[in-house]
Amino acid sequence: MDRNYLARYLEPSPVIDYPHPDVAKKARDLAAGCTSDREIAECCFLFVRDEILHSWDHRKNPVTLKASDVLRYRTGFCYAKSHLLAALLRANGIPAGLCYQRLVSGEFGQPFFLHGLNAIWLEGYGWYRADARGLKPGHDAAFTPPVEVLPYVARVEGEAELPEIWAEPLPIIVDGLTRYSDIEAVRRHLPDIEVAKI
Repeated sequence: MDRNYLARYLEPSPVIDYPHPDVAKKARDLAAGCTSDREIAECCFLFVRDEILHSWDHRKNPVTLKASDVLRYRTGFCYAKSHLLAALLRANGIPAGLCYQRLVSGEFGQPFFLHGLNAIWLEGYGWYRADARGLKPGHDAAFTPPVEVLPYVARVEGEAELPEIWAEPLPIIVDGLTRYSDIEAVRRHLPDIEVAKI
């Protein structure tokens, strides 16, 4: 893979703010003792999946967006958790992007919503999708390259696996996590986009 192409998946940003001292330290701590990018990526994945609470599952405020805030408050929706995982990986020199799935909602009058996860570039594997939203009954998530173990898979009409890998979160995601100040409001207004039918 062209390193110039991958460079954008290594850059910091206001949302994926890995130069923040707390994020940088956590990235170093997670990498300590690891001997490969795969091991580092797995340690980062497990930390975000298991130690950062999913805001809605645990009914935990505040609403977070930036990686540093997700780490500070130890909570975030799936999108915010993916921002932290991307930051920890990029801080360790591992290219990481953001992916989305469009899934059926059925709650609060919303037919569909976007779900956020990550794509991680691993030498020998290529892009590998991993979902650190957090475990819950009936929805497994693991780090087992090259096999993807994702809690959600688009299956029914209207759902979709969006194929793009973004270096930055979609504007609609940023808007949704900054417009509302509590998790109840965010959950009632989860972001969604129309997906073209092929």
